[in-house]
Amino acid sequence: MPYVNIRVAGKLTVKQKEEIAAGVTKLLSDIANKPPDATYIAFDELEHENWAVGGKLLKP
Repeated sequence: MPYVNIRVAGKLTVKQKEEIAAGVTKLLSDIANKPPDATYIAFDELEHENWAVGGKLLKP
């Protein structure tokens, strides 16, 4: 059973999450032969101030 955790800075719309979930599930099915109904995906949406790149926060 695949478990995929997707972390993003900021918020995604429900439509974006649906499209990402469908795409990742299809990818695992097509390439790794994993059944779609056994694929679990979790989205973690973090505030920009909780991410840093190159020593700088991504705050707006």
